Amino acid sequence: MQPLEAEQQVIDVAEALATTLGENPNHTVAAAVMDIDGRVHKAVNVYHFNGGPCAELVALGVAATAGATQLLTIAAAGDRRRGLIPPCGRCRQVLLDQHPDILVAVPGEDGPAMRPIRKLLPDTYFFPDAPTGRMMRFNRRYYEAVFSGEKTSTIRWDETHQVGAATFVFEGHPDFAHLDGSITAIEATTLSELDPEDAAGLRSHYPAMPADAELSRVHFQVERAE
Repeated sequence: MQPLEAEQQVIDVAEALATTLGENPNHTVAAAVMDIDGRVHKAVNVYHFNGGPCAELVALGVAATAGATQLLTIAAAGDRRRGLIPPCGRCRQVLLDQHPDILVAVPGEDGPAMRPIRKLLPDTYFFPDAPTGRMMRFNRRYYEAVFSGEKTSTIRWDETHQVGAATFVFEGHPDFAHLDGSITAIEATTLSELDPEDAAGLRSHYPAMPADAELSRVHFQVERAE
């Protein structure tokens, strides 16, 4: 996936910070992470032979210090004009365990690309009971329909969701709108079971989706203030 405007902002912050790193060999990588409220937190690595923390892990700590609990996007960049770099294996496992729905910026042939963290650790163990807040992303145009309760289900392909508490994030929303709620049920379905309009819309959203794709119909509800 190509970066959205907010995701590109995270990449830009990481790359700009990396350009400020001097000749100190203890600090050679910069990272930036955006939380669910649109705040960007940045940090650099602390190298040490005993296993000093990578920039991504320091950035998680900086975000936590600022009170951030759910993170949307993370990017890292190297010094000496190395530009955007992918996370190491340890960082990938930490991100998957603590922020299983985060998107990670990685370099691609046509420029930066966004990858769900679970795609960067294929066939790894996914800890379903980890004490983390889950997120489900929507296009910003669905905010009113979800907020009002008009929309209470969505069809997804190649995404990992589970029944329980969740935060609904609306990508591209100018105010970084999000809603607390819960996923109440998940049903298996197929393209052939959808009406033509829904099937066409799904194909445009998931261009790589095969004709025999296994889909999930995710039912959800928004938490209402008492």
